[in-house]
Amino acid sequence: MVKHIVSGVLLLNKPNGISSHTALNQAKRLFMSENFDSKKAGHTGTLDPMATGLLPICLGQATKFTAFGLEADKGYHAVINLGVRTDTGDADGQAMITSPIPKINQQRLDEIAKQLLGKQMQVPPMYSALKKDGKKLYEYARDGVEIEREARAIFIHHLSLHKVSDAKIALNVICSKGTYVRVLGEAIAERLGTVGHLSALHRTQTGGFDVNDAISLDELANLPFDERFTKLLPIDALLTHLPIVMLNEVEAVRIGMGQRLNVKHHMECLGMNDGCQVRLYHHDKFLGVGQVSSSARLQPTRLVA
Repeated sequence: MVKHIVSGVLLLNKPNGISSHTALNQAKRLFMSENFDSKKAGHTGTLDPMATGLLPICLGQATKFTAFGLEADKGYHAVINLGVRTDTGDADGQAMITSPIPKINQQRLDEIAKQLLGKQMQVPPMYSALKKDGKKLYEYARDGVEIEREARAIFIHHLSLHKVSDAKIALNVICSKGTYVRVLGEAIAERLGTVGHLSALHRTQTGGFDVNDAISLDELANLPFDERFTKLLPIDALLTHLPIVMLNEVEAVRIGMGQRLNVKHHMECLGMNDGCQVRLYHHDKFLGVGQVSSSARLQPTRLVA
């Protein structure tokens, strides 16, 4: 029997206590049956086990476009516990350093938030999935090995800080890909004259999606099998920021064969420039993504089957 390949984007609200990989596996199993195959799946940005919130999951043909989700800006709500620094930067780690907690007022928090806006360099933490010589940094960290890491450019678009109690600060941030909120929390604590770690982390948005539109694993599991498919967004859901190029039947066939097209007219109409990526459609059918060159040639880069 030939199984139907499940394709689409699921907005999952990841629970606390499991990895993104585990959440992905549990979600894709909920779309499997004797008639449906959902083995091919990927997510658009790892959340730590203690973190909760929005985790877009791509199934089937949508996995070809996960990179667009990885590149997107993301929003988080977090809580910083002051006075204790852990080896992981969050509540799952072991306490390393303690420090007195100074008195904090809102004016100082506003000043720090303003100082941390914009482009800056951030050193990734040892407890991360980044790799060195094929081995993940957290694996080195568990062995007690410290690896030198290069600082990476990040961008903080929005940051607000609010006092929850004498020892807790609420943090809301919208930031670029590659930003470690754990490291940001430690930097905020340092500017307050103490140390700290995250006791909670919740992703609220990514790439135009909001956690309020996400579904939990339990909610998904409690739906009848057929109704679960109503929670899948279209294959092109991660691409709404790209310009659209509508192709006629002949052009669609040529693109499907991997051939290039002259799209000078489209460039002029849509204001596209060299290197611009576009969504390709024939009528209402999504064909894939292409890239436009300075000579107005359109090269297909990722096509759906």
